[in-house]
Amino acid sequence: MALFSRRRRLPDAERARLELRPGDSILVSTALTDDSWVVASRQALHLLDPSGPVARHPWSDVDHGALDPATRTLALRWVWGPTTRLTFAEGPGSVEFAQTFRERVQQSVVHAVAVTLPGGQRVRVALRRGEDDEMFTQVLGDASVDLSDPAVATLIDQAEDEVRDAAGLPR
Repeated sequence: MALFSRRRRLPDAERARLELRPGDSILVSTALTDDSWVVASRQALHLLDPSGPVARHPWSDVDHGALDPATRTLALRWVWGPTTRLTFAEGPGSVEFAQTFRERVQQSVVHAVAVTLPGGQRVRVALRRGEDDEMFTQVLGDASVDLSDPAVATLIDQAEDEVRDAAGLPR
């Protein structure tokens, strides 16, 4: 019985495609079932399609994710709404990647509050840290939220003030 599983290492050709920014470094990488790679660096999530360009997303582009250990699939939800499913080629790589993924997304969230809007909808207003350590707010909800409604806008403005105040930032 083998005590250690063999893991595929990010090929040098794929590593060279990343074009990491100064101060960035790879934390973990793993192969996906479609022969692409996913890489978590300190500053961003990188999706490497073997036949296309590298998709680079700062961690603040990610709303959240959830790993289904039975299928080794990470369902990744973007702040703009859609979900991307990443199915890992190997079991041990999926767990390590999911742990790093979670840590990096959480690190980008400085403070967040949930807001219940008229009509019962819920949104989150989050103060996020960008890849250059700049702070900014995001409103995370679904497409049914009407930001032009004055009552909705007031509640979101109040929540935005609250998250900025919590971090000692100007309004």
